[in-house]
Amino acid sequence: MSPGVAALLVAVAATLLGGAVWKARQGKVRTNNGGENVTDLLPEALRQRLDDAPDAAVTLLQLSTTFCAPCRHTRILLSDFAQRTDGVRHVEVDLTDHPEWSTPLRVHTTPTTLVLDARGRELFRISGVPNRTDLTAALQPHLV
Repeated sequence: MSPGVAALLVAVAATLLGGAVWKARQGKVRTNNGGENVTDLLPEALRQRLDDAPDAAVTLLQLSTTFCAPCRHTRILLSDFAQRTDGVRHVEVDLTDHPEWSTPLRVHTTPTTLVLDARGRELFRISGVPNRTDLTAALQPHLV
């Protein structure tokens, strides 16, 4: 086998492996052990928007971009979920005009949903379109 063919096979295998790992992480709940107060990292305009919304035990803060198809699916899912679940609200933020907000929040892909408690601490996050069953199970202890 020629070195060029071997390099091509290695590149294809690495790409397939990387894609499989990425796909496996999409929509999964990832816990944040630090419990960092996310509202301290937000710009004033966004902080005010979160403060003005009605009180809720949990806020689903969806970070999206304009031309993101999975973001639209996530918006529909989270809006419906919040309407059907007491103590949960959904707030969507479009990062298209404010890409600098993604760095302090450690958001590298959209959609990303930060799940915050009433004090603004991150409980967990979900990259990609959330799985409704996993989201319900992860939120259960926080909605008592």
